[in-house]
Amino acid sequence: MGLFLGIMVAFIGSMILLGFLGYRNTKDSQHFLLGRNKASTMMIALSYGATFLSASAIVGFGGQAAVHGPSLMWLCFLNLFLGLFVAFVLFGPRVRRIGRRLGASTFADLMGKIFKSKGIRGFTAGIIIIMMPIYCAAVLKGGVNSLVILTGLGEFYDIILIILAVVVGLYVVYGGIIAVMYNDILQASVMIVGMVVILAVTVYTVGDFSALGGIPQTGVLDGATGLAGAPSFLSEEWWLVVSTFILGVGIGALTQPQLVVRFMSAKDDRMLNRSLIVGSIFMLVIVGIAYSVGPLTNAYFFEQHGMGSLQYIKSLNLGVDFIIPQYVLEVFNGISFGDVFISVFVLSLLCASISTISALMHTIGAAGGHDAYTLFKNRKTKSEEDSQSLKVNRSVTAIMMVMVVVYCYLMPNDIIAKATSLFMGMTAAAMLPMMSYGLFAKLPNKMVAIVSMAVGAATYLFWALFINSSSSVFLPICKWITGNQVLFMEGSLKFVDALVVALPLSVIALAVMILVTRSRRTDTAETEETT
Repeated sequence: MGLFLGIMVAFIGSMILLGFLGYRNTKDSQHFLLGRNKASTMMIALSYGATFLSASAIVGFGGQAAVHGPSLMWLCFLNLFLGLFVAFVLFGPRVRRIGRRLGASTFADLMGKIFKSKGIRGFTAGIIIIMMPIYCAAVLKGGVNSLVILTGLGEFYDIILIILAVVVGLYVVYGGIIAVMYNDILQASVMIVGMVVILAVTVYTVGDFSALGGIPQTGVLDGATGLAGAPSFLSEEWWLVVSTFILGVGIGALTQPQLVVRFMSAKDDRMLNRSLIVGSIFMLVIVGIAYSVGPLTNAYFFEQHGMGSLQYIKSLNLGVDFIIPQYVLEVFNGISFGDVFISVFVLSLLCASISTISALMHTIGAAGGHDAYTLFKNRKTKSEEDSQSLKVNRSVTAIMMVMVVVYCYLMPNDIIAKATSLFMGMTAAAMLPMMSYGLFAKLPNKMVAIVSMAVGAATYLFWALFINSSSSVFLPICKWITGNQVLFMEGSLKFVDALVVALPLSVIALAVMILVTRSRRTDTAETEETT
C-alpha cells in the first residue's frame, strides 16, 4: 500500500505540474478551446488515442469480452478502421481546413457555421451538455470502482471519487485543452506500459484462445455458441454483441466531439497524417490487449475456482465491470514484484479514465461556456459575435464537473460499456449523416441537415427508451407509463440497438431532402427562365 500511495502522490503531482504548464499557456478563450499552434504530432496522436480509449475500453468492454468471447475483437477492427483511418484520412483534413476557414472553436460551433444555423449549433451543444455527462460519469465511476477493488480501499470510495474529480477539474478548468493534451501524453505512456505487462503475464499464465475450449459460457442470451465461437446470426446474443457493442461504439467514434476538436487543433494536414501512424500503434496495443485478455480471464478463473469469469465474479457479489480488476488482483498475487505490477496496472486504469474524463469535461464546458453562452448572449444583445469569455468557459466546466459527480451516485453498476454505446450511438444517429454532408457538399443546405438530425435523434431516443432493454434502464419512461421495461417484452426486438434503426433512417431522410431541395432549385430556375 505504501508503494501505491507513493506512486499516486508522484502521479498526481505530475498532473498538477502539467496542468500548471497548460495554465501558463492558456491566455485567452481560443487557447482554452483549441490550443491551436501549441499541439505537436505526438500530442495529437496520443491525446486522440487516450481520449478515445478509457476505462470503458479496458474495464467495461474487457469485462464484456470475458462474457461474450473473442467476437468483440471486431470492435478492435472498427476502432482502427473507422475511429482512426477513416477519421484521420477522410474527415480530419476537412474538419481542420473548414474549421479554420470559418473560425470555429468547437464541434457545435463548426456544425452551426457550416450550415449557417444557430438552431443546429444549439441542438448539437444540447446533446453534448445533456448526454455527455452520463458517459463521463460512467467512465469516472469505472475508474474509481477498479481502484477500490485493486487496493481494497472500498471504505474510502467517496473520498477517492471526490479527489479524482477535483484534480481533473482543476487542470481542465484552469489549463483548458492544452493542459488536457499535456496530461494525455503522460497518461497514454502509462497505459501502454500497464497493458503490455498484463498481456505478458496473461500469455505466460493462461496461454492463447485455445485455452477457452470446454469452459461453459454463462450470462449470455440465446444464440451464443461458446466462448471460442461467434454468436448465431440474428440471434438475441448476435444483436446485443453486434448492434450494441460493435456497431454502436465502432461507428459512433466518428462523431465524438471531444475527438473532432483534436483535428481542429492541428496546424496542417501533414501533422494529421503523422499522428495517424502513432495513434494506430497506440490503439492496437490498448484495445487489442483489452479484448484479448478479457476472454482469457475465463481460463484463469476456471482453473483456479472451477467457474468462468461471470459466474465467479457474481459469486463475489460483483458485476461485469469488476472482472478485469479482480483478475489482475489475483493473477499478480504471489508473483515476484506483484505489488509493483498491480500498482502500475491500477495507474494505467486511472490514466485511461482521467484522459477521457478530462477531454469530456473540456468538451462539455466548451459547449456550455462557448456555444450555449454565445447563443444566449447573441439573442439578448442582438449581435452575431462569438463569446470569447475565458471566465465563463472555466465556470461552466466547474459546474458540469459537479453534475458528473452527482450522476455517479445515481447510475447503476455494470453500466460503463452500455453508457459508452448509448452516447456514441446517439451522436452517430443524429450527426454522422449531417456532418458528412456538411463537410463534403459544395453548398450544404440547412433544412437538409435539420431534417436528417431530427429524424436520427428522435428515432434513436424513442427506440432507446421504449424498445431496447439495455438502454431503457437509463431513463425508465416506458416502465413508468406501461409498467414494462420496454414495449415488446417477447422476441429479439428488445435486443436490437437503436443505432441500427436510427442511422439508416437519418441517412434516408438526408437523401430525400437532398432530392427535394434539388427539385425545388430546378423548378425555381425554370420559372425564372420562363419569366
